[in-house]
Amino acid sequence: MLQEVFPKSYRSYQQSPWGEELEEFSVWLRTTGYSHDSTCDHLCRLRHVLERTADFRPSATFTVVQLDEAFRSSFSPSQVARYRGTQRAYQRFLKDRGRLTIPPTSDRFAALRLAYRQHLAELRGFVTETIQQHDATVRDFLSRVLGPHQVLVDLNRADVERYLLLKSPEVTRQTLQHIVARLRSFLRYGYEQGEISSRLDGTIDTPRTYRGELPPRALDWEVIQELLNSIDRASRTGWRDYTILHLMAHYGLRPSEIVTLLCDSIDWRSGVLHVDQRKTRSLLVLPLAAPTLSVLRCYLSRGRPSSERLELFLRARSPVGAIEGSAVTDLFQKWARQSGLPLDGYSAYCLRHSFAMRLLGRGVGVKVIGDLLGHRSLESTCQYLRLDVNMLRQVALPVPKIDQMVKA
Repeated sequence: MLQEVFPKSYRSYQQSPWGEELEEFSVWLRTTGYSHDSTCDHLCRLRHVLERTADFRPSATFTVVQLDEAFRSSFSPSQVARYRGTQRAYQRFLKDRGRLTIPPTSDRFAALRLAYRQHLAELRGFVTETIQQHDATVRDFLSRVLGPHQVLVDLNRADVERYLLLKSPEVTRQTLQHIVARLRSFLRYGYEQGEISSRLDGTIDTPRTYRGELPPRALDWEVIQELLNSIDRASRTGWRDYTILHLMAHYGLRPSEIVTLLCDSIDWRSGVLHVDQRKTRSLLVLPLAAPTLSVLRCYLSRGRPSSERLELFLRARSPVGAIEGSAVTDLFQKWARQSGLPLDGYSAYCLRHSFAMRLLGRGVGVKVIGDLLGHRSLESTCQYLRLDVNMLRQVALPVPKIDQMVKA
């Protein structure tokens, strides 16, 4: 692999005391999905570090502290930050080979949280994003409520109420409602496993929320078009982001559905898109309009990097891999800021709400909208169809005149 990466200077790498290590690392980089240029950069930097560190030996086991010190001493302060990527890649390589010593975690509830995550995945069937949300709530709850010398069995109702008092000023009532649901689930699990001495999950009052109490989250279609047109498509990243937001705006896809799209999800002959809905575990088949097919063709030819991976949307940085749902949120925020449009407080999910409201404005029935959104119940669909003042004005009855009221 070194000869392929460095066709002219590969012998100097092979003759290095770290030649076998660099060869193995180069194979790992290319197999993992790093580009040719990134592989060259990482090998060059790692060789520089390894050959300058006297106490390092090939095939040895390293610690994160040792690698931190080696990279810090091998480069100037202005260069260290740039070369952290090489350190992270090498640490992943060592970890895969079982040669990275990781210090024990200071989290005394790590084992319990791991068992709880496995419970959510194996017994309750939650997807990864939901499990991460539950774990974040549990981690925050335990760190705030229990002191360094307290154990979980000492947990009581007063501790739970104290946590909710601390959390309520930080989030909205809608978010707090989700936090309470996650907390109840963990407390029930802890009691069933004997980690908590008393039943606490039924003692928490959930905040009351009302359907339609919040303003509509949908954007005007003109604003969405301005946002899409503001995206610079001169780069691969621009084409990728434009295609993602285009699909969300025109077809109401969730971020979790965007990241699971494959190149094979597009049926070019039939002009349909097969969407694997992770939330409802169902398959949705959407007909693609001609402009959307054109956008997808342009993205595949100009925006998608050459890769054997099956995912439709890939990371812009090495190693090449599928993007995550959080990346969809981040790219929406990025282009919203750069567009200069009044989009403060909006997230990528507003495109899904806008899609639903646009269909409703065109006279599409709620049941059809729910089917396109992938909802199992009309109640879920109604959450997307909040009050539209302009539509409400059209159905308002005229105010009767005084003389008509007197005659009546």
